[in-house]
Amino acid sequence: VQLQASGGGLVQPGGSLRLSCAASASIFSISVMGWYRQAPGKQRELVAAIISGGRTNYPDSMKGRFTISTDNAKNTIYLQMNSLKPEDTAVYYCNVLIASRAYWGQGTLVTVSS
Repeated sequence: VQLQASGGGLVQPGGSLRLSCAASASIFSISVMGWYRQAPGKQRELVAAIISGGRTNYPDSMKGRFTISTDNAKNTIYLQMNSLKPEDTAVYYCNVLIASRAYWGQGTLVTVSS
């Protein structure tokens, strides 16, 4: 499966962005989907995950600000980001896990700056 992430850009602190990740195949049966990010000089970290059945998982620093969702009809994974902070600046990657293999999108840059 191929993943195409989009929606990144420049936003002021306190602003919002919605990232999209379009999959080339059906996501209906994928059990784990998520978003990660990597800031300059830092390791890639989990931002949000959604597991089959709709259960979601967020690190504490993202809880209440970020929301992951899916649209099975469009084979798309979304990440709604609110109350953005400068420390949220990073390249954001979507990810799916199929039969223990991870597939990654190409990344979309989010810059939070005034």
